[in-house]
Amino acid sequence: QVQLVESGGGSVQAGGSLRLACAASIRTFSRNNMGWFRQAPGKEREVVAATNLSGDRTYYPDSVKGRFTISRDSAKNTVYLQMNSLKPEDTAVYYCAATRIAYTTPVLSLNAYDKWGQGTQVTVSS
Repeated sequence: QVQLVESGGGSVQAGGSLRLACAASIRTFSRNNMGWFRQAPGKEREVVAATNLSGDRTYYPDSVKGRFTISRDSAKNTVYLQMNSLKPEDTAVYYCAATRIAYTTPVLSLNAYDKWGQGTQVTVSS
């Protein structure tokens, strides 16, 4: 059963914006933390944004802080990643993920996530 479906990737010039969406099942959205990760060719998968179950706490690594925003829409069971001021180094496949259990704080470790979307390509040209 597919639990996470991503959309919104594409190609954009440096300085542009994209918004990714991740539609989750009601069960997953209401019971698990959510996060966004990315993986560039030849590199490890890394977290770019994470939020706790209630959505009132978030985490961003320095590489995207101030440019990316994660948000949860309870009415739509959807998590968004708003990406502004995109750079060529942001080029990667982006994945949304949900944790095994709920946490009160954002979760950064890949090992805590057991549900993954199919991935969506983001390409930023200079």
